[in-house]
Amino acid sequence: MLKWALIFFIISIVAGLLGFSGIAAGASTIAKWLFFAAVAIFLVFVVLAFLAGEVIL
Repeated sequence: MLKWALIFFIISIVAGLLGFSGIAAGASTIAKWLFFAAVAIFLVFVVLAFLAGEVIL
């Protein structure tokens, strides 16, 4: 999922440089949503790991 966020981020950068502001804004929005979704899923898995007792600190 982070790979797709990075791809959309690069698309938004290139589109912004070329002057396609509508496409850049759309790709940027998609990249942001994918990034935050990946972070949320990561945090859920970290909490589940702590609850299962698998993480040793």
